Amino acid sequence: MAALRTGPEIPQARPLPPLNAVSLRNDAVTIGPLLPEDTGSMFVWMNDVDAARLDLAFRPTDWLAFKTWLDELPRTNAQMLFAIRKTFEPQIIGFVVFKNIQLVHRSADVGVRIGAESERGKGYGTRALELAMNYAWNHLNLRRLSLTVFAHNARAIASYRKVGFKEEGRFKDGAFIDGEWVDVIPMAALGPRR
Repeated sequence: MAALRTGPEIPQARPLPPLNAVSLRNDAVTIGPLLPEDTGSMFVWMNDVDAARLDLAFRPTDWLAFKTWLDELPRTNAQMLFAIRKTFEPQIIGFVVFKNIQLVHRSADVGVRIGAESERGKGYGTRALELAMNYAWNHLNLRRLSLTVFAHNARAIASYRKVGFKEEGRFKDGAFIDGEWVDVIPMAALGPRR
């Protein structure tokens, strides 16, 4: 008796974790709300000495200050925080933050951090920043996003350029990091004029 042929195997779509399914997403990452279980990882990342050398002067953050900052987030329109997750995985891998949101001037500062070094350099920060920029232009109705980056952080500069940020000058010896003076580069991206 001949075997019954049913046709080619149809691949099953991978289910998204529930939070990722309702977050802003692309094929690589989602950005969405922070969960209570995410705060421990964020606290560690904010106190990462090696990562701090790439984007700010290191100053340890104690838990009380961190918790106060988290508690204030929903009470202000000037800041907004998104957790970054891989599209098909539920755990947080980083965060995007909007600060100094100025609705009258339609501008904000933006920052992005991928937490674990093993997850950096894979494009997750770039893809998350694309989602955040789309959110800024199309939901917050912002026109301008700005950031600063240390001149020696080539990986971040390349990522920011890739999504449309342009350098707006250079602050010579703008920061004293790990015993050395480094230049600080202000960058900005402009959204649609409407």
